[in-house]
Amino acid sequence: MGWWQEAIAAAKRNDPAVRTGAEVVLTYPGVHALFFHKFSHFLYRHRWFLLARIHSQFWRFLTGIEIHPGAKIASGVFIDHGMGVVIGETAEVERDVVLFHGVTLGGTGKDTGKRHPTVRQGAFVSANAQILGPIEIGERAKIGAGAVVLKNVPADATAVGIPAKIVKIKGEKIQHD
Repeated sequence: MGWWQEAIAAAKRNDPAVRTGAEVVLTYPGVHALFFHKFSHFLYRHRWFLLARIHSQFWRFLTGIEIHPGAKIASGVFIDHGMGVVIGETAEVERDVVLFHGVTLGGTGKDTGKRHPTVRQGAFVSANAQILGPIEIGERAKIGAGAVVLKNVPADATAVGIPAKIVKIKGEKIQHD
């Protein structure tokens, strides 16, 4: 399956408002941002850093989605609505991840090297969630709207709040003291 087909399939899988593939290709800023990130990332990998940043900032202006050219993003990722999404330089986002508007995959300013989160396959990150630092969000994890995540979240867990706490793992509620 080609990139566009995967993008359309991801949109149809995650957005009940999708009517046609043409609608996705022509009107979904998350799809546009991810598509043009591929070229920015190509430039970045080939050490054309300034050109990569200029290209990514142009698409940030048009889409409202800021993806650093160094970020590693798999195909099949879906950014819904998208305005205000920020993905940092060392962030990694695996296949079938869903990100809503206002999500930040950012740094804390205290780390060097790997400074941004890794979001594993199938994770779901709700609106305005802030995931900060070189932490890992496990496969199929769910992050609640407005959560501030500063620690790893295991696979199949649900984390909510400020700071985020795990409230479910594999559908079972977790009791906190």
